[in-house]
Amino acid sequence: MPLVDIQHLVCEIHGKRILQDLTLPIVEQEIHALLGANGSGKSTLAYVLMGCQGFAPTSGLMTFKGKDLGPLPMFERARLGMTLAWQEPARFEGMTVSQYIRIGKPDIDPAPYLTRVGLSPDTYGNRLVDTSLSGGERKRIELAAVLAMKPLFAILDEPTAGIDMLSVQDMMHVIRSFKEGGASVLLITHQETIALMADHASQLCGGRVIASGNPKDIADQYKKGSCVRCDGERCIPLTIAR
Repeated sequence: MPLVDIQHLVCEIHGKRILQDLTLPIVEQEIHALLGANGSGKSTLAYVLMGCQGFAPTSGLMTFKGKDLGPLPMFERARLGMTLAWQEPARFEGMTVSQYIRIGKPDIDPAPYLTRVGLSPDTYGNRLVDTSLSGGERKRIELAAVLAMKPLFAILDEPTAGIDMLSVQDMMHVIRSFKEGGASVLLITHQETIALMADHASQLCGGRVIASGNPKDIADQYKKGSCVRCDGERCIPLTIAR
């Protein structure tokens, strides 16, 4: 039985169908990359899975360890061991980085988790989670907070966005550490190079999974321009000037 099983999921937002008959099983201790262009429905799937307000499925079934997620609010899904690292990490005026990392686990020491994402605890522990932090710094802090929760299933929405290429290698090592700790990861990305680190990959287009399999095969298909941009209903292929 998959750890997370999504079957024939449909989601409509403000009358527009974003996810269409989406089926996606994710097994235990697997990094599963979900590769797709902007507008393909990747973030919507993350929000529906986590139970975010305003993102209820129209139809279909989602289970976690065999338990139907449909009736469960976000905090109940978190209690089961699910968590989400947002594409745009939140800012909390007046809260320090250490306090932010302790939100889910008040008694933990934030220092080792900051170290794992390449941030000095002495430098960052007492800094405020506000606009003084760069996007890349906030991404790292968000990942540190997710690591501290020790989830069974982590949804990482574009975790390498806004991070320089040298740091991306470090972040990929952090993502692998989720699996080493016994968790499964849904790695949401529009970059085929990031998808290559996964155990399994699927391509999303127009709210549907159009291919699943070996990450290299899926990345190669994506790179060829089979889906460059989605308008929510169809692929808009790449046009190459000759």
